[in-house]
Amino acid sequence: MTDKPEDEEFEYVECDDDDPDCEDAPAEEAPIEEAILDVQELKKSVEPEIEVEPVAEEPEVWDLPDASDFDFIDHYGEEVEIRHHEQLDDNAVESAINFGVVGVGGGGGKLAKAFLDLGVSKTLLVNTTPKDQPKDVPDNNLVIVPGADGVAKDATLGKKVFKENGAVVEDALRTRFGKVDWLFVFAGGGGGTGSSCVALAPVFERYLKSVQAEGTVVFCVTSPTSQELLNQTIRDNSKQLMKEVSKYPHIVLDNERQSKLLRGKVGMLSLFPVANKTFAKLLLQVLKLASESSPMQAYDSEDLKRSLKTEKRAFIGSTLISNPNDAKLGATIFQNCLNRSPCPAPKGKPKTGSILLVVTPEMADDPEISKHLDAAISYVGGRSDTLFAGVYIKENLPGLVAIVMMNGLD
Repeated sequence: MTDKPEDEEFEYVECDDDDPDCEDAPAEEAPIEEAILDVQELKKSVEPEIEVEPVAEEPEVWDLPDASDFDFIDHYGEEVEIRHHEQLDDNAVESAINFGVVGVGGGGGKLAKAFLDLGVSKTLLVNTTPKDQPKDVPDNNLVIVPGADGVAKDATLGKKVFKENGAVVEDALRTRFGKVDWLFVFAGGGGGTGSSCVALAPVFERYLKSVQAEGTVVFCVTSPTSQELLNQTIRDNSKQLMKEVSKYPHIVLDNERQSKLLRGKVGMLSLFPVANKTFAKLLLQVLKLASESSPMQAYDSEDLKRSLKTEKRAFIGSTLISNPNDAKLGATIFQNCLNRSPCPAPKGKPKTGSILLVVTPEMADDPEISKHLDAAISYVGGRSDTLFAGVYIKENLPGLVAIVMMNGLD
């Protein structure tokens, strides 16, 4: 018996276990698995299977934004270059190309210093010792590569130091140059550090690639004087450097030729500083003229770029013709540029040739002189596969100024 509930409103009746009508009688439970199978069989018998054909999905249509949706960006001004706090100022010289100068070693550093003095702010002097630097160079223009306090004319050691510490140079290029499209790399052949400069070529190329530069590396190396070449180590270093730069666009400055051209004009102490400054002015004049317009014939930036990108050796020379009214003006210009150039004489036929003539308004108005100018351009053009020419007019010249450049020489 079960106790009766306290609520008397309901009568509690106890059922017999054998009574089928008794609600308290426990129902016989079927296993769950069997119940599921019964339901599934029932559905199959009632609902016939219907084959549904696949429906092709409609392609998603994108609402493309109109260009005017983004015109608000221009309202905030032009793109601004983010400058590193160590980044050097922009070059103060006019140029058709955006370039930087790197001087490697003692001799290369002195050449680079000449460009720095002329307003090429984006100049770096790279050396393995702080003891062999020109005077009055700001610290931000110096890069001292660790690993050796100089290399004692040992080019093998110099290459090892540069390969192991190339990241130092690459970091300096990024932080101090920002972005330039061209690198002019100066080095003295014969010493250990300068003769190792090509070991940094992968660093220079990686930097230019990282900033999406449109230009390349142009090496400018010096060859020793005949007196210096009496030393076996200097001779070997110079010879090896010339071999290594041969596959790149490069300019060779012959120190023996420069000393002969300047001898008697300057003292021994000033000889190479004057030679360095003279060449820097010559190269910068080419870069400047390529940025200028001309009412006659322009040597534009694309002409310059194609010339500088031409592999192998380049030659550059200049001359001043006091009397341009000469029937042999073309031959005179060509021979004077060859004889008065700091570069070794050209060999073979160049891939590209460039002649830049700067004349006074009076010369440009003279029909006879104009005829000689055309002949001079043709004379140089006949000695190269492709000729580029420019004729510019400037006041107060002492005579006709001519610059000849040849690229792709053997």
